[in-house]
Amino acid sequence: MGAEDDLLVAVHDAHADALYRYVARRTGDGEEARDVVQETLLRAWRHPEVLQRSDDGVRAWLFTTARNLVIDDLRSARRRREYAAESPPEQSRADETQAVLDSWVVADALMSLSPDHRAMVVGAYYGGRSVTELAHEHGVPIGTAKSRLHYGLRALRLALQEKGVTS
Repeated sequence: MGAEDDLLVAVHDAHADALYRYVARRTGDGEEARDVVQETLLRAWRHPEVLQRSDDGVRAWLFTTARNLVIDDLRSARRRREYAAESPPEQSRADETQAVLDSWVVADALMSLSPDHRAMVVGAYYGGRSVTELAHEHGVPIGTAKSRLHYGLRALRLALQEKGVTS
């Protein structure tokens, strides 16, 4: 190490703790305070003439430089547009575009069914009702409900194939 490096180590030992406390009070953030102190000492190292001043002169230069760095950061575009958060404001989700498009295709295919077939398919698959429940709901025998559901599903499969959906 050279004489300037020794001088910088001496400046660090004499002023770094007080400088850290000063910056931490101004920023309220320990990590940011460490970064500002590091940048301040780096600037002192780049300007060795500062290290030749009296101890009070070096201290004043360090605190002024740190203060200016804090003010510059507060005025920066990053500070105005970015906000620190403990956790992301929302969890990322998978792209649901394909699911939406698929639901449109299915809805369009369902519209091509007869009302009786559509009622059975929608009731069974979207309503979660059994064939017996559907039969009672629509006032038809259970065999008729089964038949409408069977033929409704066949018609739905054909309608989806016509729309380019493969089985």
